[in-house]
Amino acid sequence: MAALRAVEPAAAVARWLTPEDLVGAENIYVVGAGKAGVGMANAVAERLGDRLTAGVLSVPRAPAHGPERVTFIEGGHPQPTEGTLTAGRALEALLGRTTERDLVLALISGGASALLELPRRGLTLADLQQTNAALLRSGAAIHEVNAVRMRLSQVKGGGLARLAHPARVLGLILSDVVGNPLPIIGSGPTVVTGQPGHAAAMAVVEKYGLRDQLPAAVLRQLAHGAGPLGDYRPRVENRLIGTSALAGAAAVAAARQLGFAAEWVADDWQGEAREVGERLAGLVLARRQRLRQARAGGASPPGAKQPQCLLVGGETTVTVRGQGRGGRNQETALAAALAIAGVPEVAIASLATDGIDGPTDAAGAVVTGATVGDDARMRRMALRHLDDNNSYAFLQATEALVVTGATGTNVNDLMVGLVY
Repeated sequence: MAALRAVEPAAAVARWLTPEDLVGAENIYVVGAGKAGVGMANAVAERLGDRLTAGVLSVPRAPAHGPERVTFIEGGHPQPTEGTLTAGRALEALLGRTTERDLVLALISGGASALLELPRRGLTLADLQQTNAALLRSGAAIHEVNAVRMRLSQVKGGGLARLAHPARVLGLILSDVVGNPLPIIGSGPTVVTGQPGHAAAMAVVEKYGLRDQLPAAVLRQLAHGAGPLGDYRPRVENRLIGTSALAGAAAVAAARQLGFAAEWVADDWQGEAREVGERLAGLVLARRQRLRQARAGGASPPGAKQPQCLLVGGETTVTVRGQGRGGRNQETALAAALAIAGVPEVAIASLATDGIDGPTDAAGAVVTGATVGDDARMRRMALRHLDDNNSYAFLQATEALVVTGATGTNVNDLMVGLVY
C-alpha cells in the first residue's frame, strides 16, 4: 500500500501542475488516456475549477460521477475496442477547436496505447485487434510492440500533440515502462521526437515471425505508409510525474518500519516472466544463505541478522505457447514457487501495480516454499501449468493469488522477496 500511495495519480498531478502553467491560457482543455485517467482528471478539474473548458479521456471504466466538463469514454485494454476509436474521434474533434492562445493538458498513464486510437487511413478496428493480439502473444518487449503500433496511428508518436496544434501542450505522464522512456509510455502521444521509423517496425515483425499473422493493410502501412502527421513542431512540454522507483522507495521505507533490512535492487528487470521468477528466487535463496550464516556466526555488518526484504521493479513478458490463463506476474510467481519449493522461511510476491495482471481478476500472487512443496506430484503439476501458461489455475488452487481490483494507478510491476 505504501508503494501505491507514493504514485497515487491525483497527488502526483497536484504536485506537478502549478499556477504558473496556466498563465495566459484563454481556454484549457484536458485530454488523454490510461488506467490512472480518472484520478488524474479529477485532480486537474479540482485545480482548474471554472477555468476548465472541456475534456475527453479514455479510461478502462468510466466513473458514475465525474467533473461536469469532462467526458470519460470506456476504451479497451489490453485489446482496443470500438470505444477506443470513439475516444480517438472525440479527442480529434475537441482538439480541432484549439487556438494558439489555448492550453491542452494531456494526461497519459499505463494502458493508453490500447485505450486511445485514431487509425491511419485504410486501417480498421479488426486490423488493429489482430495486430495487437499477435504482438502481445509474441513475447515482444513493450518498446517493440509500440514501435509497430505507432506506425498505424494518428494519435501515437506525437500525434496527439500535432492534433492540438497550434495550442500549447503540457503532458503529465505516469510511467509504466522500464527506464521511463517518454516516447514509449502510452506510445508517446505527446512526444514528437525520437519515434521509431518504418525500418524499426518491420524489424519487430521479422524478429518475431509475425508477417503471416498481420493483416495485409497493416503490412502495407508499416512498409510504405506516411511518416509523422504534418511538418510543424507543436509547442509541447512533457513531465514525468510518477515512476516505479518512486513506488519502490516508499516500499523500502515501509519495510524498514516493519523491521526488515530492506533493499531496492533495481527498477529495470525485464525478460521472460518464468526466467525472471527463477532469477528472483535465486537472489532470495542466496540472501537466505547469507542470513543463516550471519545468525550462526559472530560479528556481522549492521542489518545482516535482520529479516531481509528485496524489492524489484520492472515488467516481464510472456511468450504464449499454451492454452491456459494467467498473467506475467502470476507466471513469474509460479516459476519462483518452483525454485523455492520446500524451502522454509522465504516468500516471493510479484504484483501488477494497476491491480490487473493479464486477462484475469488478480494483481499477481504471493508464494512460499509450501506453495509447491517438496512433493514430486505437486512439482509435476506446477510445471505442467507453467508450460501451458496456466498459472492462474494453479495459484488459485493453492490460494496464492492476490486480488485487489483496479488500483487507479500503474507504474510497472513490483516484485518482493522476503527472508525471515
